[in-house]
Amino acid sequence: MTQEAHVTQGPLTTEAGAPVADNQNSETAGVGGPVLVQDQALLEKLAHFNRERIPERIVHARGAGAYGTFTLTRDVSQWTRAKFLSEVGKQTETFLRFSTVAGNLGSADAVRDPRGFALKFYTEEGNYDLVGNNTPVFFIKDAIKFPDFIHTQKRDPYTGSQEADNVWDFWGLSPESTHQVTWLFGDRGIPATLRHMNGYGSHTYQWNNEAGEVFWVKYHFKTDQGIENLTSEEAAKLAGEDPDSHQRDLREAIERGDFPSWTVQVQIMPAAEAANYRFNPFDLTKVWPHEDYPPVEIGKLELNRNPENIFAEVEQSIFSPAHFVPGIGPSPDKMLQGRLFAYGDAHRYRVGINADHLPVNRPHATEARTNSRDGFLYDGRHKGAKNYEPNSFGGPVQTDRPLWVSTPVSGGTGNHEAPVHAEDDDFVQAGNLYRLFSEEEKVRLIENLAGFIAKVSRDDIAERAIDNFRQADGDFGKRLAVAVQALRG
Repeated sequence: MTQEAHVTQGPLTTEAGAPVADNQNSETAGVGGPVLVQDQALLEKLAHFNRERIPERIVHARGAGAYGTFTLTRDVSQWTRAKFLSEVGKQTETFLRFSTVAGNLGSADAVRDPRGFALKFYTEEGNYDLVGNNTPVFFIKDAIKFPDFIHTQKRDPYTGSQEADNVWDFWGLSPESTHQVTWLFGDRGIPATLRHMNGYGSHTYQWNNEAGEVFWVKYHFKTDQGIENLTSEEAAKLAGEDPDSHQRDLREAIERGDFPSWTVQVQIMPAAEAANYRFNPFDLTKVWPHEDYPPVEIGKLELNRNPENIFAEVEQSIFSPAHFVPGIGPSPDKMLQGRLFAYGDAHRYRVGINADHLPVNRPHATEARTNSRDGFLYDGRHKGAKNYEPNSFGGPVQTDRPLWVSTPVSGGTGNHEAPVHAEDDDFVQAGNLYRLFSEEEKVRLIENLAGFIAKVSRDDIAERAIDNFRQADGDFGKRLAVAVQALRG
C-alpha cells in the first residue's frame, strides 16, 4: 500500500466536536449494570452506523472509479463550440466510474456483464457527463422497455435468483437485443481488467459550432493497454478467489504509477445526412459502420489519481446524460431521451436533492448559480441571496443562448415507433459481428450462449432465442441449435 497515513491532532470527538473520554467502554449503572441512555457518544455512534449506507444503485451498483485528465489533441471547433474542446493541448479534469450492470454492490467483478463507463468532465462551463458502456450498442432501443429488461436481469420475485427463463424469454421476444447479446457472449463479455477494455458513449449526441451548424456524434475510448479478456472458466475461478479483482487491479495500477489511458475518437455525421441514412442513426442497438463515418482521433484520457474514500467519491458520485455544456446536446435517441430524466431522478432519490453539492459532483471551474434552496443536507452556500428570478438584487440571469440547437419535429403526438429507414433490421449487424469473429471466437461464443440457453425450462423459449441468432446468420443459428440440443438432451 502506498497510501500515506493521516496524522490526526487532538482528541477523538463527537460529531458536535466534544471530546470523547472513553471509546472502549459504554457508560453503565455501576459495574456490570445496564447501559445508560445518557451515554450520548455511544448512542450517536450506533445511530450513525445504522445510517452509513445509502440505497445502492438499481443498476451499475458494483463500481470502481478514479480521477484523471482529458487532453485535447485535435482542434474540433469546426464541429462544436464546447470550450473544453476548443484548443489543442487543453486539459480537463475528469472522474471515471466503471461498473457492472446487473450485480449488486457485493457481487464479483469477473462476471459476464456489460461494464458501465461513466465519465465526468469538470469543464470551465460546468460539468459534462458522458454515460456509456464498454459496448457500442445496447439491448433495447426505447426507454419504456428499460424497467422490463432490468427486471429480467435481477432476482426473480419468487425464486430470489436470476432465472434463465426470464432472461431468454425477454431477449427472444425482443429481437433488437440480438446484436448486443452477440457482443456480450463473445470474448469481450468478460474483460480481464477495467484497464484492458474500450469505452463508448454508445448513444448519438449533438455537437453544434459557433455558426449554429449541427453534427451528430458517437464517442469511442480505445484502450491504450490493449484488449484483454477472460474465458468463462477463467472468470469463474477468479470471481470465486478474488471478487474484487477489477477494483484492486485499477487501484494498484494507479498507485504504482502505471496510469491507464484511452485514445478518444468520435464519429461525426452532418445533421442533414441523418434523415436519409440507410438505417436509423439514433437506434442504440446499431453501430455506425466505420467505412461510412471513420473515427476521428481528438484526445487522450488518462486516469492518474485514486479516490481517497470509496463511499464519498465512488458511491456518492452521480452522473446524468442531461449534464451538457454549450455546444453539446441530446439526439432523438429514445433510450437517451428516457435516461435524460431517469439518471438524475435516481440520484435525487438515492443520494439526495443536494447530491450535486458533494465534492466529487461539484463543478470545479465555475460556481453553480441556481435558485434551488433547502432540502436534505443543504449547506447554506447561497447565504442570504434571493431565491427567485428575475430580481433586482444582482441575481443570476439567463443567457438567451441554448446549449444545443433545436431539432425540427413534425406530426401529431402519439406512441410512435422510430422513423423507418431503408435498412432498418434487428439482425444484420449481429450477423456482421458474428462473421467478423475468428473460428476460435465463434466456438467460444456458441459455448457461452448454449450453456445459458440450455438452462431454460421450456423448449419454446429456447427455440425462439435460437431463431433470433439464426436470422442473424444461418451458420450461427445452426451451430447454436446443435450445441443447445446436446446440452438439453
